[in-house]
Amino acid sequence: MAVSRSEIETALERLALPDGGTLVSRDMIRAVTVDGGSVRFVIEAPSPEVARQMEPLRQAAEAAVKALPGVETVTVALTAHGPAAQAQKAPPSLKVGGHPKPQAEAIKPAGVKRILAIASGKGGVGKSTVSSNLAVALAKQGRKVGLLDADIYGPSQPRMMGASGRPASPDGKIIEPLHAHGVTLMSIGFMLEEGKAVVWRGPMLMGALQQMLGQVNWGELDVLIVDLPPGTGDVQLTLCTKSDLTGAIVVSTPQDVALLDARKALDMFDTLKTPVLGLIENMSFFTCPDCGGEHHIFGNGGVAAEAEKLGLPLLGALPIDLETRLAGDGGTPIAAGDGPMAVAYGRIAEGLVKGGMA
Repeated sequence: MAVSRSEIETALERLALPDGGTLVSRDMIRAVTVDGGSVRFVIEAPSPEVARQMEPLRQAAEAAVKALPGVETVTVALTAHGPAAQAQKAPPSLKVGGHPKPQAEAIKPAGVKRILAIASGKGGVGKSTVSSNLAVALAKQGRKVGLLDADIYGPSQPRMMGASGRPASPDGKIIEPLHAHGVTLMSIGFMLEEGKAVVWRGPMLMGALQQMLGQVNWGELDVLIVDLPPGTGDVQLTLCTKSDLTGAIVVSTPQDVALLDARKALDMFDTLKTPVLGLIENMSFFTCPDCGGEHHIFGNGGVAAEAEKLGLPLLGALPIDLETRLAGDGGTPIAAGDGPMAVAYGRIAEGLVKGGMA
């Protein structure tokens, strides 16, 4: 039986890069081909200089894959995606935040077809987990996907997506995003020291969001997913009124307290004339690993009932899952694999694609 791509990626995940992350989490693996017992793939370094230092890692990757059952020969090529001069430019003094600039029309980055906001009325319902996994699931559906972490005070996408490093800025204006798991990424977390608090007033939040929408080189994207902070504050108001937003998805747990705040988020989008494309119920149930019983820890069917009452689609119901949490903490979203949770996120992504929403 031929080795699978997921088995190859699992083997490569064990090889850590000197500056953090792995070949898989940093999205450096390209053109994986399996032909019987022969495996071929490419390691794409960020610059020719880095590529020249990665020969020992290339050899280690070759050995790791060759050790897999069923693999007879492995060919690993090492390449770089950019010219040395550009890759080595240090980012100029790029100030993030500050007061927003006047704009004549709504921001829609060139090449981005749709902007999709993922929102919640309160924190702790798994909105960022849903955002990262949905982005990866859409990428696996063949979509070109961007993920903007707009939770300025609590950016979590760098950890969840396993990406690190300061984005480059060739001219001090345009910001080059990072990439992981087939997704183009931008977060305020890339621009600040880890653990550094963001102590900004509303205008600075608005300015930062304006920059991350309008100054990032997003490239050609089918959909840009925006992971919003919880609540109904400045970032939500700026995104809905200052950008060409396609629509929003609201995430909630089924418990009454969460639904109270989810209704406020729904009311905010209605007030701001932003279409709500559907609801996702997270932490819908827990399956006991010992007895196999299904337990509704946070209640049962609350989000489904709310969606029906409002005439909105219930896009999915996701369980509480230990592997999902471990995967997010480890920097490889569960949707990047092929287990039951990856399938669940794949169904939601497929529904969005078929519905023309992503």
